Amino acid sequence: MGITAPAARPVNPRFSSGPCAKIPQFSLDMLADAPLGRSHRAAVGKAKLAEAIDLTRAVLGVPADYRIGIVPASDTGAVEMALWSLLGARKVEMLAWESFGEGWVTDVVKQLKLDAVVRKAPYGRIVDFAQVDFANDVVFTWNGTTSGVRVPDGDAIPADRAGLTICDATSAAFAMELPFDKLDVVTFSWQKVLGGEGAHGILILSPRAVERLENYTPAWPLPKIFRMTKGGKLIEGIFKGETINTPSMLCVEDYLVALKWAQSIGGLPGLIARCEANAGAVRDFIKGRDWIADLAEDPATASTTSVCLKFTDPRIADGAAFAKAVARRLEKEGVALDAGAYRDAPPGLRIWCGATVEASDVAALMPWIEHAFQAEIAAQAVDA
Repeated sequence: MGITAPAARPVNPRFSSGPCAKIPQFSLDMLADAPLGRSHRAAVGKAKLAEAIDLTRAVLGVPADYRIGIVPASDTGAVEMALWSLLGARKVEMLAWESFGEGWVTDVVKQLKLDAVVRKAPYGRIVDFAQVDFANDVVFTWNGTTSGVRVPDGDAIPADRAGLTICDATSAAFAMELPFDKLDVVTFSWQKVLGGEGAHGILILSPRAVERLENYTPAWPLPKIFRMTKGGKLIEGIFKGETINTPSMLCVEDYLVALKWAQSIGGLPGLIARCEANAGAVRDFIKGRDWIADLAEDPATASTTSVCLKFTDPRIADGAAFAKAVARRLEKEGVALDAGAYRDAPPGLRIWCGATVEASDVAALMPWIEHAFQAEIAAQAVDA
């Protein structure tokens, strides 16, 4: 007897963790006001970039004395600018619990060659912040995009810390409360929670980070694209829309459209509520099912954007092959595109639950995951 497919299907099957689904009802007509063919240094270009910075501050609640800059090379570029420009002034602690955090460890230890304290946790957990010495500079991801876990809050970070906190918040910004008073550098790309186009990063600096930039010169040479000071002073223009290199004004317009949509649904509280509803739809479904589980071990640190799942059925012979087969089946059915686990993560699925995704689509997807699981178990039995 065949396995009956679910009746309902997601309207939008895009569950990629980046670039992510566009805002609801998105159309290219929304970008008609983009100043294409104009210089980003013309008045119209600078006005658009300044508006993007101002709306970012408004939606995220960034303090007035923090600088916000639009920088090249997505979140990676923003993080690298911070690491190369700020580190080396005092001891460093690197915290990693997924692949991108591991990447920052590699850059600091092997490229900058700093004798850093490295604290790691396996996929599904985060490090114990109680062991971290915030007299040192501390680098960490807020939300593990590839591991499905996040920092629950900033309570463990002291307000009177001596070191800087450098936070890669790329899949957390616009989805979670970020305690800016506890964070000196915050980076993200708008291709995640707001579904913007790729290649541009956001770099947010606290007054303490600016003070470091103006009073410390790294021992290594800095490429032009990383330089944020001139003559010992911050290049303020970077944080007013005078970008280091040429941005795509089409992508900037797309970001503006997404920011205005965010405001229309209630700003940050509305965005957070959508993410929590999406993640809740996944977790409500897997509750009580013994063949699938959350990769995140502690609900307090479970992500509400990059929800990672693992298959736990003992009948599965090859976990990696099985998970890939399920993901292929979901894509072939047209119900979930790009839903496989990250290549370095444990085998499973990764369901993006950011704010641009509809909870109804997540709810419609979950029975299809069960259907694909049952079909692959049956196929495995036949092959055996």
